[in-house]
Amino acid sequence: MILHDKQFLDDLALLEEANSLQNAGFISKEQKDLIKKQLPDFKGSSNILVRLGFFLLGSFLYLSICGAISLFGLSGENFFFKICCYIFAAVGFTGAELLANQKYHSHGLDDAFCLGALLNLGIAIGISTDGYELVIAIFVAIASFVLYRRYLHLLSLLVFCLASSAVLFYGLFEFGAIGKTILPFVAMIFAAVFYFFTKKTINNLKESYYYNGLLLVNSFCLILFYLSCNYLVVRELSVMLLGNEVLPGQDIPFAIFFYAFTLIVPIVYLVQALKTKDRIMLWISFLAIGFSIYTIRFYYSVLPIEVALTLGGLVLFVIAYFSIKRLKDNETGLTFKPDRINNSNSILNAEALIVASTFGLKPEVKSESPMDFGGGGFSGGGSEGTF
Repeated sequence: MILHDKQFLDDLALLEEANSLQNAGFISKEQKDLIKKQLPDFKGSSNILVRLGFFLLGSFLYLSICGAISLFGLSGENFFFKICCYIFAAVGFTGAELLANQKYHSHGLDDAFCLGALLNLGIAIGISTDGYELVIAIFVAIASFVLYRRYLHLLSLLVFCLASSAVLFYGLFEFGAIGKTILPFVAMIFAAVFYFFTKKTINNLKESYYYNGLLLVNSFCLILFYLSCNYLVVRELSVMLLGNEVLPGQDIPFAIFFYAFTLIVPIVYLVQALKTKDRIMLWISFLAIGFSIYTIRFYYSVLPIEVALTLGGLVLFVIAYFSIKRLKDNETGLTFKPDRINNSNSILNAEALIVASTFGLKPEVKSESPMDFGGGGFSGGGSEGTF
């Protein structure tokens, strides 16, 4: 199913590891370049700005091809309008196949053709089915999964996660009011099941090139699990989907559960992230805590916004200050010291520049040779012959 050579994919993982070791200072740039010369590589870019630039160029190329096809199909009028998006989707799939054969991977050009193909496919299915959301979501989910499996395209996998969630939601909508009522609980169970499934798969993974994709799905499940039963999300969706107007003094069904879920889950995420040293879960927990605070304040405004922001900033400052004081000297476990693998040396370089500028230090000038000769100090060892 995978078009790319699996040996190339394994070598790509080795190159990423070499870049990490070089950034951490464990190997030199010359050693990293030597490894890169010995291993074949894809035509890709790890620089997000470069990749974005190639994505824009690929989008212009894609639009140019679709525009040229439209010039020939204008005479067909209504018939061409019905099939044009299918043709444009076929152009995207063909372009992605050709670029993959040319060893393009995570380059930017392949992103433009893959995402363009999925977008046009969704529009085409929408035109054919008069906007039937469930069918659109099913076809987009299938196509995006095929693109990921064939090209290991992570953005297509993200589209698959969103489309799969849409299939679940619109599928429950087919059951009417009952489906809309149980939607939060079904989404919560769905996210939990796939979280543990992907976690187990990651732990037993043998093919390293699937790791990033599984990690993406695993993180998406964490976000979906939290949002599925967040009080604000559930309450606003109940008003939108079921038309349940919440009058003053009233609340939605199972409100206590949703309140508790909104407050407890972010804390569980935070504790688990610190326990397992999971960086992605840690960031998700911070975002979830922030959204939980916003959820409570959205309905219960105790203080004016400027006072609440000031007090919140003070609390965060105190927490950050004492956390740094407590962790700055730790050599293992939780520590405030820079991570040599995941952080660049720019932080350490910045510290050196600050110290130098503060104390007026100047860099030492090295001599051409590390050992000075000529002065002599014992038994005629130099030209002067002094003792």
